[in-house]
Amino acid sequence: MEEDTLTVGDLEIRPHEFRVYVAGRPLDLTARELSLLTALVEREGRIVSREELFDAVWQRPFRTEDRSVDVYVRKLRAKLAGAAPDLNFIHTHFGFGYRFATEASHAFHKSAVGQ
Repeated sequence: MEEDTLTVGDLEIRPHEFRVYVAGRPLDLTARELSLLTALVEREGRIVSREELFDAVWQRPFRTEDRSVDVYVRKLRAKLAGAAPDLNFIHTHFGFGYRFATEASHAFHKSAVGQ
């Protein structure tokens, strides 16, 4: 169903079909990664606390020592970077949380290999 599709630039999420596409190519995500990406995209442009993301994705009380959100953000970043190396999607705001926004990668983020 198209009304369930979330689209941000070249990123298309179809949560009810458990599918994600980057520039028309499928991106393989686990169910938890898909839930986290969906939660971030639904809050696009806003800094979202780890607690809010944990509540939205894991749906149980957050414990401050739990690093699950950070681990899954790292996994998502790696997969998104592999699919769209010229873009950054998830941005860290230290002490506050994460923000989803599609932005061009900065030159210093790119590898010098092949240049």
